[in-house]
Amino acid sequence: MSETKITTGLVRLSFVNVWEAKADQKGNKFYSVCAMIPKKDTATIKAINAAVEAAKVAKWGSKVPKGLKLPLRDGDGDEEDKGEEFAGMMFFNCKSKNRVGLIDSKRQEVFEEDRIYSGVWGKVNVNFYGYEVEGSKGVAVGLNAVQRLKDDDKLGGGGWSDDDFKDEKAFDDEDDI
Repeated sequence: MSETKITTGLVRLSFVNVWEAKADQKGNKFYSVCAMIPKKDTATIKAINAAVEAAKVAKWGSKVPKGLKLPLRDGDGDEEDKGEEFAGMMFFNCKSKNRVGLIDSKRQEVFEEDRIYSGVWGKVNVNFYGYEVEGSKGVAVGLNAVQRLKDDDKLGGGGWSDDDFKDEKAFDDEDDI
């Protein structure tokens, strides 16, 4: 395995977009996830840092530029507005132009969209690479595959029940409104 390619330990997935490629601001379509790593998983964090260093050397050799944008961020940091689920976590975003592998704990392909969602726990197989685009330099993360391992509460809101509307008046048609 390459020094820049790793499979994480157990991570919680957020902003899951693995079923249909979605366009970014420039119109490029990607599959993507945000992987949240519990800070106590020092082995995964160490592996990520080593892969980031290997990606720097692969791209720039011994002349690594200063001020690179790096992928691994602290969920307890205040540099951006994040939800409470990021507390106690490190995280990185990863993406792919190509459809990614989606498997379960038995390494069988997952086809049901409700099995890999924002909030599920699993592992991701990723590769780190250096980039220089329009004056920006850094290390990015390519997403290869997602392994679904454990359910948890869904993230990102949404969901409803009949009780949400139990006190509302019923209307026969739009003319009653």
